[in-house]
Amino acid sequence: MISFDEARRFVLEDLLPLAPREIQLADALGCVAATVITAREPSPRFENSSMDGFALRAVDTLGGARRLRVTSSIFAGDAPSLHVGAGEAARIMTGAPLPEGADSVCLREATVLEPDGSTVVIEREVSLGESVRHVGDDVTVGQVMVSPGDELGPALLGVLASQGYSSVVVHPRPRVGVLSTGNELSDSPDALSYGAIRDANRPSLLASLRASGFEAVDLGIVADTADVITDAFERGTATCDAIVSTGGVSVGDADFVKSVLLQLCGARARSMQVAMKPGKPFAFGVTTANGVPIFGLAGNPVSTLVGFEAFVRPALRRLGGHRVLDRLTIDMVLDCPLPREPDGRLHLAHVVARVHDDGAVHVESVARQASHLLHAVARANALVFVPDGEGAEVGERVRGMVLDADQLSRD
Repeated sequence: MISFDEARRFVLEDLLPLAPREIQLADALGCVAATVITAREPSPRFENSSMDGFALRAVDTLGGARRLRVTSSIFAGDAPSLHVGAGEAARIMTGAPLPEGADSVCLREATVLEPDGSTVVIEREVSLGESVRHVGDDVTVGQVMVSPGDELGPALLGVLASQGYSSVVVHPRPRVGVLSTGNELSDSPDALSYGAIRDANRPSLLASLRASGFEAVDLGIVADTADVITDAFERGTATCDAIVSTGGVSVGDADFVKSVLLQLCGARARSMQVAMKPGKPFAFGVTTANGVPIFGLAGNPVSTLVGFEAFVRPALRRLGGHRVLDRLTIDMVLDCPLPREPDGRLHLAHVVARVHDDGAVHVESVARQASHLLHAVARANALVFVPDGEGAEVGERVRGMVLDADQLSRD
């Protein structure tokens, strides 16, 4: 067996981000910027009001309770040509340009407008520049807004749109093909013959890929023959940036994925027995023809999900240019025992974790642990790492990977 860390190093050591590509801003959520992007114009572009109120000269309110003549009203989108002079004020709405001569805004709630609307009483002294958004408060021309390696979230996309950008150069999200190997597998909703099973791995992997922001491609189910598997891999690598297969990586007579990987990937292929549970059998290679990584995950459904989190997702994030490869991993307090037997392997246990009133994340329950028990782990929101030994007792802290941060909150 090889260690969990050694297996990860073999997968990640030579992978590089995909070549940059220009895409539309609307398609860039979650992608990683590949170039520096600077501001084309200041933001705000003009002085404007941050409140509904009255634009005026602060000097005219010295001492408070001053009466000013109302000259006009200014709305967002207006281009006012008026001038606010001594003893004057203009009604102004949030976002509207500050008129010439005005230097401050008094919010509406601190004023009394005469019934005819011609005069306003400013009830307090207004400070210079109050409630005014100044040119370049947020961004100045030439300022770096995005650097290579920055992940484009909603706020950054909004910033780019506000600067008139409609496209951006990014490392594209990897396009990932998924196939299941096995003569016993079916995706038919009809009654199955004895010995056949429905494929759960492909649907769960396709969903995992989409949930992680990758483009998922269904390559179907393939039979347990070397020729068929070779053909499926070659077709997949012609159009995808990575391939994930399940099954065919253990030590059975029909486990052909390992030999096919050696054929397609040469020295950059390795069939491994990883010191982990579940997911011990694992194969990985990078094709010599076009440099596409292929992941061969164990066929049991829980092993497949664990293998995805341990090896596939971090590698795909590297292809996508991400700096952070793994999910959030934190210490968690055990509210239930987590026993295990020493076997020389790292155990990865699906658990339900919640944030408690003490501010710590607590492991409230542990799913039944077996590589075929997919339903048992379906509601888990974290994976706990249990080192070789006797396990952990209630109250001890364990290291856990958060699979679903939204579910950490208590009901």
